[in-house]
Amino acid sequence: MTLFTWILLFCLLGGVLSVLAAAIFLLLPVPVRNRLLPHTVSFAIGALLGAALLGLLPHALESAGSERLHAVSGALMLGLFGFFLLEKLVLWRHCHHRDCEIHTPDDHGHAHQAAGALILIGDSLHNFIDGVLIGAAFLTDIHLGIVTSLAVAAHEIPQEVGDFAILLHSGFSVRRAFLFNLLASLATVIGGVLAYFMLKDLQPALPYILAVAASSFIYIAVADLIPGLHKRTEFSATLKQVALIAAGVLLIYIAHSTLH
Repeated sequence: MTLFTWILLFCLLGGVLSVLAAAIFLLLPVPVRNRLLPHTVSFAIGALLGAALLGLLPHALESAGSERLHAVSGALMLGLFGFFLLEKLVLWRHCHHRDCEIHTPDDHGHAHQAAGALILIGDSLHNFIDGVLIGAAFLTDIHLGIVTSLAVAAHEIPQEVGDFAILLHSGFSVRRAFLFNLLASLATVIGGVLAYFMLKDLQPALPYILAVAASSFIYIAVADLIPGLHKRTEFSATLKQVALIAAGVLLIYIAHSTLH
């Protein structure tokens, strides 16, 4: 396969297939869904941290060379700060839980509709950036691109489940929520295609793009997902969380080692 085909295929995996998987997940009985969702979040945390710290960041530092190590570290730090600001502006909105933190009065239907529209805008931007990151990873190394795509898919599925919940709460029908979420997921493909054509001639910038990609994965895992796990403090729940996080890291480690 050509590099363009790899990027296109795995952008579809990270975007469109994640929406389809989330839609299938929503067909499960509500009690089953509520039991499984926290486990998928724990697994996603491990996959994100594994991809960032075992894949993206080492490749960024290696390709940058010793003379640009501080610059790459600075890109990582600026990425973390940038995603913090984006989340503050409600452009990088995630919801991985049944009870989303969108507090709108029940007697204001327009507020619910606005919340749904905001989710779609934020999700489209998020998916576009994911596509750029996948494209940049493939331009560095095909194996790194595959690992990055796996991490994107791992955290996209629980996010898409949460997005569906918000859209349904905002008054969208099931069919309409699915259609709009599917359209938003195509932004991943657009981001990947643009990365292929625009970043191909910008090889010197790739280490910094990979560092920003790592910062996005770290930020999502540490600032967005991990705090939700602390809501369950039972020893048995903590053991399951640790085991599933470790499983996510192990999956990325095995995939990265095997592909190389």
